[in-house]
This record gives sequence, C-alpha cells and structure tokens, in this order.
Amino acid sequence: MRVRRTLTLGLLAGALVVSTAPPVLASHGPAYKDAWLPVRVRVNDLMSRMTLDDKLGQMIQPERLGITDLTDLATYRIGSLLSGGSSQPTPNTPVSWADMYDTFQNAAMKSPLQIPLIYGVDAVHGHNGVKGATVFPHNIGLGATRDPELARRIGKATAEEVSGTGIDWTFAPCLCVARNDRWGRTYESFGEVPELASSMTTIIDGFQGPWLGAPSSILATAKHYVGDGGTTNGKDQGNTEISEQELRSVHLPPFRAAVKRGVGSVMISYSSWNAVKMHANGYLINDVLKGELGFDGFVISDYNGIDKIDDKSGFTPEEVTAGINAGIDMIMVPFAWKQFIDTMRAEIANGHITMARIDDANRRILTKKFELGLFEKPLTDRRWLNTIGSKQHRDLARQAVRESQTLLKNDNDVLPLDKSGNKIFVAGKNADDIGNQTGGWTVGWQGTSGPVTPGTTILQGIQAAVNPSTTVTYSKDGTGIDSTYKVAVAVIGELPYAEGKGDRPTTMGLDQADLDTLAKLKASGVPTVVVMVSGRPLDIAAQLPSWSALLEAWLPGTEGNGVSDVLFGDYNPTGRLPVTWMQSADQQPINVGDGKPALFPFGYGLHYLHHHGHDN
Repeated sequence: MRVRRTLTLGLLAGALVVSTAPPVLASHGPAYKDAWLPVRVRVNDLMSRMTLDDKLGQMIQPERLGITDLTDLATYRIGSLLSGGSSQPTPNTPVSWADMYDTFQNAAMKSPLQIPLIYGVDAVHGHNGVKGATVFPHNIGLGATRDPELARRIGKATAEEVSGTGIDWTFAPCLCVARNDRWGRTYESFGEVPELASSMTTIIDGFQGPWLGAPSSILATAKHYVGDGGTTNGKDQGNTEISEQELRSVHLPPFRAAVKRGVGSVMISYSSWNAVKMHANGYLINDVLKGELGFDGFVISDYNGIDKIDDKSGFTPEEVTAGINAGIDMIMVPFAWKQFIDTMRAEIANGHITMARIDDANRRILTKKFELGLFEKPLTDRRWLNTIGSKQHRDLARQAVRESQTLLKNDNDVLPLDKSGNKIFVAGKNADDIGNQTGGWTVGWQGTSGPVTPGTTILQGIQAAVNPSTTVTYSKDGTGIDSTYKVAVAVIGELPYAEGKGDRPTTMGLDQADLDTLAKLKASGVPTVVVMVSGRPLDIAAQLPSWSALLEAWLPGTEGNGVSDVLFGDYNPTGRLPVTWMQSADQQPINVGDGKPALFPFGYGLHYLHHHGHDN
C-alpha cells in the first residue's frame, strides 16, 4: 500500500502541474471516492468539483424537524443535521432512530457529488435521547469519581449505543469549569477546577476510538468554548467578566487537553467574555483555538448561536459575517437555514466573507467526514443495536454510580445499613423516580419526572439488596413512619432541568416537599440518612444537624442500584467533591483557594471504616 500511495501522489503531482488538467480520476471513478487515497488528496479532489452551493450546504446544520421536504437535503446540498434535546422519532425506539437516520442519509446522497451527512445529537450522559438507552451519571458525578479510565469506558459504551442508531457525532463532552453553582449547567461540568475537567477528557478517546474510522467511533465535541462556567452570577449564556489571564488559567486548559487528544469538533459558547459574544470572538476562535492550540477539526456554533450575537431575534448579515469570519465553520441553524444560506451567499458576493474562509471551513468539515469513513459506510451499522441498554453497559453505569457516591456525613457509623434483621423506612420524591434521578437531557431536553426510560430506581435498588428478614416500607412524603423503624432513608434533592431553566439566582435550598418529608421523619425520632439526588450542592446547613448521614448521589442515571450498593456497604464510597459545598447560597461563587469557609471543602469525601464489601 505504501508503494501505491507514493505512485498516486506522484501521478497527482504530475496532473497538478498542468493547470488545465481535469480532477484526477481513480480507476473506479473520482479520486475522492477512493478509500485508498490519503484524506488530504480526497478532500482536494472533492473540493475541486464543488460549486458554491455545495460548499454553503456543507456549512449548514438544520434541525431534522426543519427539513419538511426530504428532497431539500440534496437540492440544497445539506451537509449536516441534528436532533435537538427533544427531537426524537415516533416511536422512540433504537430501530426507528436507525431507520430515520438512513432515510435522511439516502436522501442526502442523491446530490450530484453524493457527500454524506454528518448527524449530531446531545449524547451527554449516554445516548440519552433514546428510550431504553443506558443513562450514565451526569458529568459532575463522573468528576466525583476522579477516574479518567472510567470516563473513557463510558465514552466507548456511549459511542457503541450512538452507532447503533446511525448517528455519527455527539455534542459532548462539556469541558466547562463551573465556578458558580447557581448555573443551571453545573451538573454538565466535571468540576470547579480545570485539572479535573482536563483529566476527564479521556472520554473523548472513548467516543472517537482508536481512530475515527473504527467501527463504533463517533466524533466528539469539546464545548462550550470558552468561559461558559465563569459567567457573572452563574447566569446561563451570561457574561464572563474576568481577565485574559484567568480565562487562560481556569477555562482554557481543558480545551488544550481536548485538542491534544484530537477532538474532532469544538462548539462555541452562547456566553460573552467581557461583553463580547463568543460567537463573534475571532481572537479566541481563530487566534487562540485554531492558531495557538493548533485545533485542526471544525468549529460548530451552538443552536441559533449566531442569531444571538446582537440579542435580537432573527439573524442579520452582520451577525452571519461576524460569526463565520470569527472562525465558525458549521452553523447550527435549526429552522431558518434557507434564509441563512441566502445571506451567506450575499455576504460572499459583496466581499464581506472570502472564498478562502469558505474553503477552510469546508476542508475542515470534509476532512472529518472522510476520517469517519462516511463516504464508505454512510448508513447505520446495525450490529451495534444490541448494545443499547445492554447488561454490559448497565453494569458499567452501575459501577460509575457506585464510584460517584460521595459520603459527606456518617454519625455513629449509621452507614452502611444492615441487610438482615433491619426495618427501613424509605421516603422522598427522588426515591422511586427514574426521571428525577436521571435529570435533564434525558428523553427530552429538560428531562421530566416519572418513568421516562427503563432503569432501576434507588428504592428498587434498596428493595433488591436486602435479605428476607428485613422490612422496607416506602412512602413518598414520609407518611406512616413510627419509632419502630431502625433507620429512615430520605431520597430528596432537585427535579430535572437543563440550561437556563436550572439557574438558581436567589435561594438554593430544598423545596417545600423535601422539608415537609424531612420534618415527618425527624418527628419520629428515627435516625435519618439523606441521599441527595442533585446536580449541584444545595443550601442545607440549617437541616444538616438533624441528619445522621448525608450521601450525595448527584444525578446517577438509570442504574439506581449503584446507590444501594454503597448504602449497604457492598462497596466503600470513594467519591470526592468535585466542587466546594457552600455554607450558604450568598457565598456563591465559592471555589477552592478563595478562602471562603465551606460546609464541605473541594475534594472531601468519607469512607466506611468497617465494611465487608469491595473497594471501588
């Protein structure tokens, strides 16, 4: 093969000397369709055949619901599609995802050059849009594990499940460094220090595999570039008002680590840095990311991100030019994509956007499509369908849940609980609710309470763990407890949310339902073990003294038996806080090293002294 490659390059070089030479034809058609040729040669050959329409189409990413006529994919040369957080086929089954993907791909391949689509989804804690997929702990829980190899394995498992539905690309990982727990995306952060997020970029190796063309590899996305976790007051899509030195020392390092790992795409943040929208920040995208860090993949906007540059609805020519000239290569335009293409064409015609910029964007995008093997295998590889929600993947998720459990208080060694001869009262809104324990970005953008997807609730885990000599009684609101119980387990915390809907600008305490439940348990005199299901630390200093134990479970996902594994001492808790736990909400932002007194410091986590199970 080495000989053939050299020969082909020689022929190409000869052909390129003569300026009138047509594009090189391999023995079976155009050179770009020859899998034996180097990617660079294939990209150059393909681009020599592309019209402006072809190139503009590659730079657009509509929402699948924004394609009302399938023939538009070929007509407008669309290069990419996404399913947003709540954009699932009906019925929401793995096979209907695969069928949907193949339908879109076959339609796109009817264009003259037959350039395949690249299709992206937010698979941010497993293939979370698909009902029946394995849902892993959200990133904050993975940060608590301090286990980069676990993150890699989760990336690989997720890639397999994504591959089974045809999808090529995940908008993950979020490498945000959450500096203010008021932020609604705190749970998407691995932690409050850059070292933690950088260490967990191993998940990219899991997503992208040994090489992008490997059978279950998918493209990863480092997001949201840059400073999304540093906004003033933790406001989602807000303004990060810090020096360049702080931006570089706190928020940039995980992206540097991701680029070193060869991450294929980077998504730009909605947020601003010192009042300049990141989607228009040519210094940070062109000079720092592509120049200084050497990022050679492609840059994608966030959902309608270019439209938000001027904070007015509807994009203007000025916004389009600002975003593309700042270095955005592919633009996520869910619905108004036809107008966007027309605006781009006009901005090129009037000289505001150069063809060199358009060619650079296309070269970056097409390189990844070739590396992914999409030209050879554009359709779903259905061999991976049986991995979706498989026992092997659920076992991995259960291990991740176990490793993420963070024990913050354990008076009188109330934990681990006895499996035999025990009488346990379980209460709380998050004890028996898959939707609550999986959180946002689960079969829907915001997530939702209730049986949203198959899994094991924390209550089911507790019931399955005990021996017949133990009684387990459950009451969601705590009604019915009496002093004959040996222990009460209160599973409380937050309800699902995503992005700005999760911002908590005022109070950060427990809701009234939780406070009422806790009051009933406290009145019984039975020792209370609190299991906190939440995407961040909550303001609990006032309630903590009346709790015998506190186990922070984060947002564990579908495998709630990982929580019970730790409650009963089958495994010793090893989780350590990836964020500082405030004494009160008015301390926000509170982070390691700032001198503010914490309720529990960054890195805190207790272990059982006497337990007979496994170490994680």
